[in-house]
Formats: sequence, C-alpha cells, structure tokens
Amino acid sequence: MSSPASFQERAIAIDFETATEARASACSVGLAFIENGVVVRVEERLIRPPGNRFSPFNTAIHGIRPEHVAFAPEFPEVMAEFFGDFEGAVMVAHNAAFDFSVIRASLDFYGMPYPEFSYLCSVKLAQRHWPDLGSHRLNVLAAHLGLSFQHHNAAEDARICAQACLAMAGQAGASGLMDLATRLALNPGRLHRSGYDACSFARKPKKTAVALQG
Repeated sequence: MSSPASFQERAIAIDFETATEARASACSVGLAFIENGVVVRVEERLIRPPGNRFSPFNTAIHGIRPEHVAFAPEFPEVMAEFFGDFEGAVMVAHNAAFDFSVIRASLDFYGMPYPEFSYLCSVKLAQRHWPDLGSHRLNVLAAHLGLSFQHHNAAEDARICAQACLAMAGQAGASGLMDLATRLALNPGRLHRSGYDACSFARKPKKTAVALQG
C-alpha cells in the first residue's frame, strides 16, 4: 500500500449538478483538491443556469431551486476561479462522461475555448479495482470504505470520488492516479483545444489489482 508521501500527483475531483436535462445547465459544482495523497480542501459553488430554468425531476434529485441561484454567477464566472488550478492537475470524476460533457457543453454554449487537461473516470477505475462490488455508485463506494456521505451534493460527491481514488491508489501501491489507471488498463481522457478524447478501457488486466476487501 502506498503512503501519502509516495503520491506524486496533484489531482482534482470534480462533480456537477445540472438544472435540467441539458448538459449546459450546471447549477452547482464541487471540487476536491488532492495534494501529497490527501484531500487538502473541498469547494462548492452555486451556478445560475441559462434562463435560471429548472426541471422538477432534477430539483427532486439535488434539492437546488431557482431561488437558490437567482443571484449566483453563471458558468464562465464560477469556473474562471478554478480553470487555472486544472493546469497540470489530473482531473477525475465519477462517471466522467457526464461531468466533462457538462464542461464541454457549457463552454460551447458561452462560446469559450476548451482548457487542456487529462482526466479519469472513477467509475471505470472502481469497476476494475473492486470488480466484485455489486454496484460502483458513489454511495456504494462510500459504504464500502466506511465514509459518511450526503449523495447528490456536488461537494460531497467530489469528496467521495477523491477519497475512493486515493483508497484505490493506496491499495494498489500506485504512485498516483495515472499510475493506477495504467495498472488497471484505463486510457485517460483528454480535453483539448480542438475537442476531446474519451476515457476508455484498454486491454483487460491479466489479474485483478486488488480483490474485494471486507
């Protein structure tokens, strides 16, 4: 098992909640910052989606309503605080296809260029690392690791994503999340100026990195 001192990366776990079925409708973002193998801070920001339009279905999931974000900044202003942090960091999200599509769709909506960074999907990492778990949802991973958890809160989702990734890296003896991805045969995704490359499985490992614990 690796120790925090051996963790060589700066990483950021990110999670979005959306106001409607549209990807460009982020209404909150949570970020958990990893340095030296530990979560050093967790941030959450409310975002006013275009037109401040919400669907009852989405509100029922996360509890955010139009009045909660009526005076919140829109996506460009909120994310301007964090995009500089993304440079040189490994980004990770639970179901990365969703969260990074929110970034792309929102940037497209506002006519903004894409930042450049590599990213991983913690669902895919967990599927390879803990193959015997019946589900790899965040609440299942939190219970498996004995962590308290408030689901569908962006900051909490980002925190548990980060903690699960650190647990997997520690159990696998990996020096960072990219090393963990290599051991689990997961190709990182990448967002870049001309588009994106999806995070995807490569070959299947010859044997599971770690058997189900407990």
